Amino acid sequence: MTDEPLDRIARALERMAPEPLAAPDFSGAAAFVWHTAPERLEPVAQVSRVDLDLLIGVDRARDTLLQNTAQFVAGLPANNALLWGARGMGKSSLVKAVHGAVQATHENLKMVELQREDLPSVGRLLGLLRDVPQRFILFCDDLSFGHDDAHYKSLKAVLDGGIEGRPENVVLYATSNRRHLMPRDMIENERGSAINPAEAVEEKVSLSDRFGLWLGFHACDQDQYLAMIRGYCDAHGVSIDDATLHAEAIEWQATRGARSGRVAWQYFTDLAGRKGVTI
Repeated sequence: MTDEPLDRIARALERMAPEPLAAPDFSGAAAFVWHTAPERLEPVAQVSRVDLDLLIGVDRARDTLLQNTAQFVAGLPANNALLWGARGMGKSSLVKAVHGAVQATHENLKMVELQREDLPSVGRLLGLLRDVPQRFILFCDDLSFGHDDAHYKSLKAVLDGGIEGRPENVVLYATSNRRHLMPRDMIENERGSAINPAEAVEEKVSLSDRFGLWLGFHACDQDQYLAMIRGYCDAHGVSIDDATLHAEAIEWQATRGARSGRVAWQYFTDLAGRKGVTI
């Protein structure tokens, strides 16, 4: 009789505990988004991306990431990749475009988008992906860490894999404006105030070293900027003469104080709308 209260408590805890997550039907979509509260993989009906051929000025990064992804989907060794550098220069667009290009001929390649704030749950996500036949690009966009941010420790589960090792069918592609995933002034502040400056930031800075591929993105020049817009016009059937395009596009970038792939697309969106062309 004395065990009955304990038995009742144990049964109550079992009822309160969430059921183990079941892997979704990965054949139903090419991409998924990982959500928490409740944890689930939600299929994406249509990925928002541009064609690989429309990405101008990133030839080396494109070829390197494409080759790495081809190796991965073929079951060959492949590296995690960190795409870092200038804002608006196509880092996340390249990841999605490469996935689309390879997935067109290898349907077993899937992409799972993971938000930085959901990194603490990555271990359970990897558990869902580990024993299925598909191969997964785990995509974390705009990755960076603050002074008291411990989320980076969860990322090591993907990069190093812990005692189980990273699942053979998962590779991580992350984008960041910062090469070392943390602000430079934070690095300098911690170095200057620490008893042992070398150890103060080593754990966080070394996180970026765990990516096998570093692909740098730099601001485009005017010729590349105009070539991006012309490429969009040709791809979507927007007719405009070179002189008008140059004048309008240069004025557009001047009003924004920046020149990038994102600014090129924003101008093209405005142009297509004025021309009555849907994109």
